[in-house]
Amino acid sequence: MRQAYDFSPLYRSMIGADRVASLLEAALRSESDRSYPPYDIEKTDEDSYRITLATAGFAESELEITAQPNLLVVAGRRSAEGERTYLHQGIAHRAFERRFDLADHVVVKGAAYTDGLLTIDLAREVPEAMRPRRIEIGSALVTSLADRAGPRARRAA
Repeated sequence: MRQAYDFSPLYRSMIGADRVASLLEAALRSESDRSYPPYDIEKTDEDSYRITLATAGFAESELEITAQPNLLVVAGRRSAEGERTYLHQGIAHRAFERRFDLADHVVVKGAAYTDGLLTIDLAREVPEAMRPRRIEIGSALVTSLADRAGPRARRAA
């Protein structure tokens, strides 16, 4: 049994929380074949990440990585093989599409395919204008409400 969550308090107290709430709702929704292919996500540095997918049986040419703003899509499409007769088939040979929602300013730095493992390196690159900066406090920039109202307001008082 799934439990429903109400994210409306986020909308009242946080600006831009609609994206966060949408991501949380998407993560809680059930999806078929969520476990295929298996994958790991690791933090390799303060602003660096690595996704590793177990894609054994796929050739490098059968894998596709697409980076979009705030979304990474990894797809695997098997090329058509001849008819085979299996006595037991335990290796998954099905196509897949795995989607990863990315935070703002996270970009793909590179990918490698070795020994059946697809490794994708990511990094958070926050633009200089978006980084926190110290604001100096000065009285010269601040004006009082009376100064903003103009001379008429001062005479009426």
